[in-house]
Amino acid sequence: SSPLNPRLFINSQMKFILYRPPPEVRGMTTLDKDAFTQTLTVPALRVPTVVLNKVVKSLKKSTIQRPGLPRVVQDKEESGDFRLVLLDPHRVSSPSCFSEEEAEALRSFGVIEELHYYELQLSYDNLKSEEVLEAVLPQGQDVTSGFSRVGHIAHMNLRDHQLPYKNLIGQVIMDKNPGVTCVVNKTNIIDSTYRNFKMEVLAGEENMVAKVKENGVTYEFDFSRVYWNPRLSTEHQRVVQLVKRGDTVFDVFAGVGPFAIPAARLGASVLANDLNPESHRWLQHNCKLNKVEGKVRTFNLDGRAFIQGPVKQELPALMKGTAGIHVVMNLPALALEFLDAFRGLLNEEPPCDENLPTVHCYGFTKDDNPDTDMVQRASHSLRFPLENRCSVHFVRNVAPNKDMMCVRFTLPKEVLFSSGHEQTGENSFTKQ
Repeated sequence: SSPLNPRLFINSQMKFILYRPPPEVRGMTTLDKDAFTQTLTVPALRVPTVVLNKVVKSLKKSTIQRPGLPRVVQDKEESGDFRLVLLDPHRVSSPSCFSEEEAEALRSFGVIEELHYYELQLSYDNLKSEEVLEAVLPQGQDVTSGFSRVGHIAHMNLRDHQLPYKNLIGQVIMDKNPGVTCVVNKTNIIDSTYRNFKMEVLAGEENMVAKVKENGVTYEFDFSRVYWNPRLSTEHQRVVQLVKRGDTVFDVFAGVGPFAIPAARLGASVLANDLNPESHRWLQHNCKLNKVEGKVRTFNLDGRAFIQGPVKQELPALMKGTAGIHVVMNLPALALEFLDAFRGLLNEEPPCDENLPTVHCYGFTKDDNPDTDMVQRASHSLRFPLENRCSVHFVRNVAPNKDMMCVRFTLPKEVLFSSGHEQTGENSFTKQ
């Protein structure tokens, strides 16, 4: 159709009414869903029913996409032969907005490229969480509605300026994310001995016992009393894949079992430890849940006591064998400092073909050279230079300028069998 077609020309001059949140919702602290309802005028195409499905398919990019809104509605004349296909007013304000491909498809299906108007009621249910929060929170302020999902719990980390709206934010997150029935805010950093957050429930039920599935394994735990990070699943998998059937794994800071249980399922023999009695209880629960209680021995000790007790006891016999021995130390804030527990751990000097343990030790670093920093700090704790004897793996960025890393090395026999006194040049490994 030529651009001179007067009806099209007049049409293209008319304005569609886009969704603009009603100004009175700004500053709302208790959610009033009805206040968001509005009537909009959106563009529509009149499409013969016989080609309806094909047209909707070829206009995928241009049809209206909103939760709970139909894309196809009855024609005004209510004739059975035609339907109206509703378009996204942000994308299509005149027929010239269709891409070459879309225009071609419309012509081939015999659809007249003429925009009709359709009045549509839009309610709270059709809005995305960002739209609701952007409309409510003070203008120009950051509305990040990001959260970690742990089973039925959405775990947020709200900024100070969002706190007056915390319950409303919690309600919106719950409404807009199927399966979330509880929203919590982290009220302090993980600084307790047991690495658990103080939680504040913003919306929904008070039930903190979550059930999650990670890499095909089910875990249950009280999220308010143990440490669980849903962003470490790839890392758990990476390390567990290095473990072979028949190997032994010592998990020094095991939490509720995300390293220990998958390793046991692969046929490793596992000794898993956690200082937090609550983590230890859920660790035992998850071993039973995943039917590996026969492969995992659990301990509720301080990390050093675990290394100087059970680890020390088991190592000599294991080192005479050929199966792999792994020590996992995932407590990034402190694990590097625990490496000194291995100094002089064992007494008699071994024959030279000894089977030495592989250590996977985690840490946070803010250094410009994170790899070097990790190696220097590990060397310092061991009083032994690990340069060129280890590998460092980047795990994830946890904050601007703060990375979580994992340093992996074979535990040097000079460390394991040192008397701790005969080492010279102790200061040569202090951090530069």
